[in-house]
Amino acid sequence: MATYLKTSKPPRQRAADDAKVRQTVEQLLENVEQHGDSAVRELSQQFDNWSPASFFLSEQEIEYQLKKVSKRDLDDIQFAQEQVRAFAEQQKNTLKDLEVETLPGVILGHRNIPVNAVGCYVPGGKYPMVASAHMSVVTARVAGVKRIIASAPPFQGEPHPAIVTAMHLGGADEILVLGGTQAVAAMALGTETVKPVDMLVGPGNAFVAEAKRQLYGRVGIDLFAGPTETLVIADDTVDAEICATDLLGQAEHGPTSPAVLLTTSASLANETLQEVDRLLDILPTADIARVAWRDYGEVIVCESTDEMVAVADELAFEHVQVMTADPDYFLENMTNYGALFLGPRTNVAYGDKVIGTNHTLPTRRAGRYTGGLWVGKFIKTHTYQRVNSDEAAAMLGEYCSRLCMLEGFAGHAEQANVRVRRYGGRNIPYATAAEPVKDKG
Repeated sequence: MATYLKTSKPPRQRAADDAKVRQTVEQLLENVEQHGDSAVRELSQQFDNWSPASFFLSEQEIEYQLKKVSKRDLDDIQFAQEQVRAFAEQQKNTLKDLEVETLPGVILGHRNIPVNAVGCYVPGGKYPMVASAHMSVVTARVAGVKRIIASAPPFQGEPHPAIVTAMHLGGADEILVLGGTQAVAAMALGTETVKPVDMLVGPGNAFVAEAKRQLYGRVGIDLFAGPTETLVIADDTVDAEICATDLLGQAEHGPTSPAVLLTTSASLANETLQEVDRLLDILPTADIARVAWRDYGEVIVCESTDEMVAVADELAFEHVQVMTADPDYFLENMTNYGALFLGPRTNVAYGDKVIGTNHTLPTRRAGRYTGGLWVGKFIKTHTYQRVNSDEAAAMLGEYCSRLCMLEGFAGHAEQANVRVRRYGGRNIPYATAAEPVKDKG
């Protein structure tokens, strides 16, 4: 049975925090929906002290920001985008249109069609999340999205040059310098100056995530996202330094970011607790990571590898770093997670920034029913059907008529009957192929 050496904030306290965010976001979305651009400008001024003549960047302004980026940074951005683009293209190649003759004269198929317009949110208020532009904009472009609008908040009172560069090189058609709930609301609902999109993607703070949740249905979204989560699964093949480093490396995302160590080694667990304390004394982002570790950090000692798999699947965390004697065992047996990072040579930061897989991943146990953002999220699979022979039309019509009347749908049945009469030469009376089922209630 698993033993908890350290536990996190109780779920009830987390729920209370979520309720406050929900209420605030409801009011903000209603404001933008009713007042459009004026509400967006008011909120941008309130939260970011930002109210330019236009939130959209012109071509000249984009070029100006590009010139601020050093050659080394530009090369690094291009390298990262090449990795993301290459993997997305290979993923797209697995999505095939389909057409098959299931019965003589009956043709069924599907087409994979890109979403027409996507809004990509790139966080940048606390940290300039340049990599998020690669993950959303580049992937949407590979998918074939026709219109891509990308938005990021100002950073220290102006557009962040590297974010703008990443958006532009990634293929954004429009670039907004706008942050928070007001940005995703403007893109989803539309304003006098912002044409609405069909889908919102990209990570963000609690307010952005909640805004996307509330807007879902009016637009599509990539997934329901919460704070960054990291789970380190380790045994005595690795040491406490690497475990503590990988935990705190993600805890710095924010004060509500869960970081959990899952291990079969009690000695590694205790040593990692000590190492976390040591690293928090020297980590430049310790002010954030310390709060996250205090409130959301956990250390769990399991009796076996199978128990670690079971606990990990129950947690269903966003990032799962596996550093054990046989990391492939977790690849073969785990079913609930955002992404796996197998072996000590890789880590979550590689996935976040450069390796090529997408870093927009399911949190809050959503890995039980969905994977992360990938090229297929921007592509809709639509079916079609064609009946090529009179015989097939009449044969299907007889089955369909009886099944429709079984449910009491006479109008549906007549859609089938008219085909039987016209293509099968049978004089079936109007919607009498079967008696409807009587309601026994």
